[in-house]
Amino acid sequence: MTIDTREEDAIQGVVERLTHTYSTSRTPEEIEAAVAAAHAGFSNRPVRDFVPVLVERKVRALLDKSSH
Repeated sequence: MTIDTREEDAIQGVVERLTHTYSTSRTPEEIEAAVAAAHAGFSNRPVRDFVPVLVERKVRALLDKSSH
């Protein structure tokens, strides 16, 4: 399934927000990898509207859990 520009922009926004939020505990590369992995998990979903929100929630939960 192809990803449209809006979704790509939204995912880039997720990376930027999480990079800013976790700048003291995670490298930008770690954030990008986590977002890419979470995003890939939604690749076969037909409804794309909420994918960026779901990706961000999944990555935040993962990063918060692994930082404790």
